[in-house]
Amino acid sequence: MAEPILDVNGLNAFYGRAHILVDVTLRVARGEVVALIGRNGAGKSTTLRSIMGLMDNRRGRVAFAGHDISHSAPHRIARLGLGYVPEDRRIFTDLTVMENLSVGRQPRREGAPFWTPERLFELFPNLAEMRDRPGGSMSGGEQQMLTIARTLMGNPSAILLDEPSEGLAPRIVEMMAQAIIGLKAEGQTIVLSEQNLHFANLVSDRAYVIEKGRIRFEGAMKALVTNEEVRRAWLTI
Repeated sequence: MAEPILDVNGLNAFYGRAHILVDVTLRVARGEVVALIGRNGAGKSTTLRSIMGLMDNRRGRVAFAGHDISHSAPHRIARLGLGYVPEDRRIFTDLTVMENLSVGRQPRREGAPFWTPERLFELFPNLAEMRDRPGGSMSGGEQQMLTIARTLMGNPSAILLDEPSEGLAPRIVEMMAQAIIGLKAEGQTIVLSEQNLHFANLVSDRAYVIEKGRIRFEGAMKALVTNEEVRRAWLTI
């Protein structure tokens, strides 16, 4: 791999005395879509939150775009160009789609795709039909699309995408997969956490499998899909 845009080494995280992440190491190259896959409670969301500086009690080294962000505050990490889409969406329910997008706007960033509302509406056609609709009156899937679009308005160099298919209807999951494939075609770097192996396989280049806060597998997505032993040991419920 060329020098990674995201380089995580020996990441540990704690909730009180509970040791949640144990020496997590992962690397992501520019333009890659990398899946962090695991069962519910395996440590996927905690990993993304720790990278983003949202876990107070964390140790290890995290580098992004040549900057050491191991001890940086979340807003400083965001300003460097690392976007974060949380599982619980957190849109502004009283604001319209266009107003939500405006909130996320940041200047164009060198080496990253440049996003405008019109380009995002091409990626998420459903949003184009509800530009003036308040976020609170949208379905869960539509809110998920809006959250991703709002993050992209910051023109991030990479985004952390937490459980993008969770709780969505099959039709919306398919639309979400197509959107991520479209982002990849634009050169957008993405790290996504997922339980859904089929969804991850549709969109990802490489995968890390996490269980009980430890990385158990690293390799090409195709290698994971064909490795029945790894899937049975770490992913089967």
